[in-house]
Amino acid sequence: MTATLLDPSRDTALARKHVRVDAVMLESRAAELAKRSIKTSAKLAGIDLAIRCTDLTTLEGKDSVGRVRSLCAKAISPRPGWSGIPSVAAVCIYPNLVSVAKEALAGSSVKIASVATAFPSGLVDLDIKLADTAQAIAAGADEIDMVIDRGAFLAGREDLVFDEIAAIKRLCGPVHLKVILETGELGSYEATRRASDLALEAGADFIKSSTGKVGTNATFPTALLMSEALRDFHRRTGEIRGLKLAGGVRTTKQALTYLVIVKETLGDAWLNPDLFRLGASSLLDDLLMQLEKERTGHYAGADYIPKD
Repeated sequence: MTATLLDPSRDTALARKHVRVDAVMLESRAAELAKRSIKTSAKLAGIDLAIRCTDLTTLEGKDSVGRVRSLCAKAISPRPGWSGIPSVAAVCIYPNLVSVAKEALAGSSVKIASVATAFPSGLVDLDIKLADTAQAIAAGADEIDMVIDRGAFLAGREDLVFDEIAAIKRLCGPVHLKVILETGELGSYEATRRASDLALEAGADFIKSSTGKVGTNATFPTALLMSEALRDFHRRTGEIRGLKLAGGVRTTKQALTYLVIVKETLGDAWLNPDLFRLGASSLLDDLLMQLEKERTGHYAGADYIPKD
């Protein structure tokens, strides 16, 4: 039997007026921010920040105990032997491997983020989503990355999506909840803005763009749109929530552009791992190669970057 939930704030939240999105203006502004040139000391600072805000991720069917232990070692020390290289923010893994990461990360600052709620589809009953989440928390997850039921959202069942987010957040308690919108499947900027607003009203600690499992993932216009939703939510409620961009974030240039978008839209207060994350599997390697280029004038070959 599917669990049910009635949140007293739901009706007010769902009744909010839909925010109209000017796609031309949104894309123009995002393109303008993407042209910003970041050089010398600012670039070094941006790379350092991007590393500290990275959720180093492995979400493959072939994931294993050994793979996760290796990932955790790289998360703690991305480039052994180099001074001043920070640890990443978190590792992001499946629930059944959380206990492995808990042991491997003991004594470090790296958090454990676990995908849950039938990632990546979200197409199971709420009871199963709650059990999936409870398993990850019991194993030691610091953060839960849940997926919304996009089919329900697009069919107009926003009440169901709201209630599920609220139920998962209540179960999480102090464990941070990142709500994945899967923006590439929502079909429009207005739907993405509506989903962002709904997730924030339902209690999401972070809104997250993508699972990384569909063709269209994080984009500059989407990042700007979600940042605007966070800004407007903060202005309306006084509450500060976070942003995670994931899926297709592979290069230092992309990462720095996302930092520019967040800085220009939300301000410096959001430029830290508590409020901003980049979910990626290969981004860290490029950040390390670009860092060596900035430090020495020469690129490090990929073979010199530790593999996870």
